[in-house]
Amino acid sequence: MIKIACKKNKFIYNVYHITKAFFPNEEIEQKVDEKQESLAALRLPGGSCFSLASEDIRGELESAGDAEALTQEQLIQAEKRAVTRRVYCFLAEETGRTLAWGTLTGVRPTKLAMQMLEAGKNCEEITGFLRDEYFVTEEKAKLSYEIACREKELIGRLNCQGGFSLYVGIPFCPSVCSYCSFSSSPIGEWKDRVEAYLEALIKEIRALGKMAAGRCPDTVYIGGGTPTTLEPDQLARLLSTVDENFDLSRAAEFTVEAGRPDSITEEKLSVLRRFPVTRISINPQTMQQKTLDRVGRKHRAEDVVEAYALARCLGFDNINMDLIAGLPGETAADMEDTLSKIEAMHPDSLTVHALAIKRAAKFGQEGRTMDMHSEITRMVELASESAQRMELKPYYLYRQKNIAGNFENVGYAELEKAGIYNILIMEEKQTILAAGAGASTKILLDSPIRTESGKKIDLVHVENVKNITEYIQRIDEMIERKEEWLWR
Repeated sequence: MIKIACKKNKFIYNVYHITKAFFPNEEIEQKVDEKQESLAALRLPGGSCFSLASEDIRGELESAGDAEALTQEQLIQAEKRAVTRRVYCFLAEETGRTLAWGTLTGVRPTKLAMQMLEAGKNCEEITGFLRDEYFVTEEKAKLSYEIACREKELIGRLNCQGGFSLYVGIPFCPSVCSYCSFSSSPIGEWKDRVEAYLEALIKEIRALGKMAAGRCPDTVYIGGGTPTTLEPDQLARLLSTVDENFDLSRAAEFTVEAGRPDSITEEKLSVLRRFPVTRISINPQTMQQKTLDRVGRKHRAEDVVEAYALARCLGFDNINMDLIAGLPGETAADMEDTLSKIEAMHPDSLTVHALAIKRAAKFGQEGRTMDMHSEITRMVELASESAQRMELKPYYLYRQKNIAGNFENVGYAELEKAGIYNILIMEEKQTILAAGAGASTKILLDSPIRTESGKKIDLVHVENVKNITEYIQRIDEMIERKEEWLWR
């Protein structure tokens, strides 16, 4: 058991996640104690202790600039960075190792590189800043810069301020994988409510179409869940609704996440071909049958190959595949075998995810004889090498909370087939209208507003309820909440 105590609530998040990254299998007790003298205090399982006083970070705060010239928000951020850096250095010394992403704990570690690139900074300035300020490794700093450059070029082709993107969520899957953290339900349990859900979803899509009148979507993404769990006629109705209510003539990308091969049929793919769908996903996660059986995916590894071949025969020329590093019982050798089978198919893009620690622990990863961190490190390296052999370049990157080994999820693609919607989600530079249970609309405001706490914001999140039954019952409310903010 590791114990963390912080004087201020603002320190807890970073201190917890940095500590969890160093000790992924340890239970952590955390609390905020405003009466304690130290800003942050830790007690490790072996008895080692750490305590940080206000005077210990005075020098770092002074180097951040004249306190009187800094805003309150800048002072808060400077203090948080100073505390996080000191905790990181203590843990690095105690464990004898470092973290690839240093003190960066957020889900968008490339955002700093993008901001500096937009400010006119060069490669050396950006990578040097990430190394010196956040202890990011040289390899990850260069990856951040490379991806930021690619994202900037792709986003530059869009009218981010005047345009928008559309997301439509289908919260059903053939079965729910045991590692899944998304809002999805087994289609078999909802057969009698799918029509009601589709009616509510279509109502919301039509409402969004009216709200967006006069504007053209840059990207459309039908995700989930697994959209192809819908029957062919239901899928056709959904796509017809999108096509009829939005001007897709200038859309740079239209993605449908076909996803699970056990939901893909020739009839459903033929439905997709009748509409301006430009990109689909067929997601193996792994090509190891033993793992597919263990995690609850009800298909054979061979089904992936067959679905992929069928999609190619029907003319789909932009196919993405997802893999997960760190699935239960898998070794780097298993990942190597999976990658060799993926290379034989040669998808146009490949997204590699690292399994989140909490999910990994659920599968008993802590009982494995191998070192999980080293094993996933090798898996991620093998995936990068495989992408290079297929001439796929990294184009977007994000992390999840408690991601295994403090790794990242990376999307690789042929240069002209990168998933633009994925970049827009990460960089938050455009309004994304989202329909469906659990869908999150992100509205980019024309001019920033101040919250009650005085913080200035230019992006508003409007969340739909996750519960499918509630979504159906409260669809009018979901629509009204977006109307309140949209195009203000």
